[in-house]
Amino acid sequence: MILNNSVPLVILTIVITTVFSKTSAQKNDSSQEEVEIVTRALTEAMLRPAAQVLDKLASEKLSYGHSSGKIETKKQFVHTLVSGASVFEEIQITDQKVEVQDSTAIVRHTLNAKTNDPGKGPADIRLGIILTWVKSNGSWQLLARQAFKL
Repeated sequence: MILNNSVPLVILTIVITTVFSKTSAQKNDSSQEEVEIVTRALTEAMLRPAAQVLDKLASEKLSYGHSSGKIETKKQFVHTLVSGASVFEEIQITDQKVEVQDSTAIVRHTLNAKTNDPGKGPADIRLGIILTWVKSNGSWQLLARQAFKL
């Protein structure tokens, strides 16, 4: 008799677990898509810098690491692009992987770009990139970025 009463409980537990798992998976898929969108927006903003767009994409606590080891704050990152101190003429992103957990996402990809920084002239670069995005007040913002030489 106990076995018969516990069977519906076991089935109910399985159903609830399945529903929550699907809901969580759907939310994760949606979050992953959102992160891919803001990552593309960041790439576009690096090609056509606009302070307002960069300001919205970046967290106030941004730590933006270059492959040279230089680290910029949000203010420095925005200024470097908007002032023309760093100029991207082309950017191609490949091998992108996005992992989302709750309100944090990690994006890894390869950045192939053509740059033309003042005083340095044209250059082709190929870097590994890791981005950390956090969702705050309903929007994904870049908290950290680190580039490394491949």
